[in-house]
Amino acid sequence: MKLKSMPSLRAKKRYVVFKLHTEDELSYANVRNAVYGSLEEWLGQKEMAVADVRLIQNLWNPKSHTGFIRCGHQHADAVSMGLALVHQIGDSKVAFQTVGVAGTIKSGKRKLEHARY
Repeated sequence: MKLKSMPSLRAKKRYVVFKLHTEDELSYANVRNAVYGSLEEWLGQKEMAVADVRLIQNLWNPKSHTGFIRCGHQHADAVSMGLALVHQIGDSKVAFQTVGVAGTIKSGKRKLEHARY
């Protein structure tokens, strides 16, 4: 039997929607390693565990270079800043642009549709 926590005790989630500007095709694994490495340097291991950072694999689009990162609602700004610190993935020069922060995946997809880049 699995114990569930009360809704009032659960952490609130936010989705940081980002666009990766690069000319090269990048795999999910390379992007994940770069994002987690940068966030670990910026936040530290303890704060990264508290923020509960996850790069969502199903929502990574390698053609348009867009993706979603799930985190706690109090750490969304720190995650956006950690993304901005990534300048290179492998041999490719990259720039992360935070499109927005959303409370649900559906509203995050809407932000991607209406974003101008």
